Amino acid sequence: MSPRVAVVIPAGGAGRRMGGIRKQYLELLGEPVLLHTLRPFLEHPAVTYIVVALPADDAADPPPWLRALDPRLRLVAGGQERGDSVHRALDAVPDSVDVVLVHDAARPLITREVIDRTIRIAATGVGAVAAIPVTDTLKAVDDQAQVVATPDRARLRRAQTPQAFPRRLIVDAYRRAARDGVRGTDDASLVERYGGRVLVVEGSPENLKVTNPEDVIVAEALLRARTGAAW
Repeated sequence: MSPRVAVVIPAGGAGRRMGGIRKQYLELLGEPVLLHTLRPFLEHPAVTYIVVALPADDAADPPPWLRALDPRLRLVAGGQERGDSVHRALDAVPDSVDVVLVHDAARPLITREVIDRTIRIAATGVGAVAAIPVTDTLKAVDDQAQVVATPDRARLRRAQTPQAFPRRLIVDAYRRAARDGVRGTDDASLVERYGGRVLVVEGSPENLKVTNPEDVIVAEALLRARTGAAW
């Protein structure tokens, strides 16, 4: 039997790197980034519930296109930091869900194949992180910018989202982190901290995060290539 899957999407960012423009609402080929991000999950047959954590004012008065998008969609008010938003969204996930995927709102190019890989691993009882190999040489430096080490890149991966977990595993990690005042660099780091096992699955170089203005140009080019849209 297929697992019952919920998706948590923290979309509470203030757009500091975009000059105050909330990147989840930036348009790519005439549609909001967040809509592009949601679409692959809405089309996935295993996804039964989606919780989007929005800035508090948007959660109180959502954009019309988002409010009426799909009956599986639940909107909640996010927090100050990404982790706060994920925690609040997890509180809205029903106990009946087997697997929870956490995905960045600003990653609009996720594919069905990557989603399937993470669900497949999480359904076995462990965490799954989409990631890609590191191709650049990395340098560890001290406070004076002096190189102190060159890590072996063969053992390093660039983590992406979605990150998928058995529901109880990720809910427990966030509750314990809140109790201990701990913030993780990503969702998997909290699961790891509290003894959970996490595996890496193959991500995609196209699964970029729209963070800076130049990312919009790249994302639109990739979307055009996928859809055959006119340039």
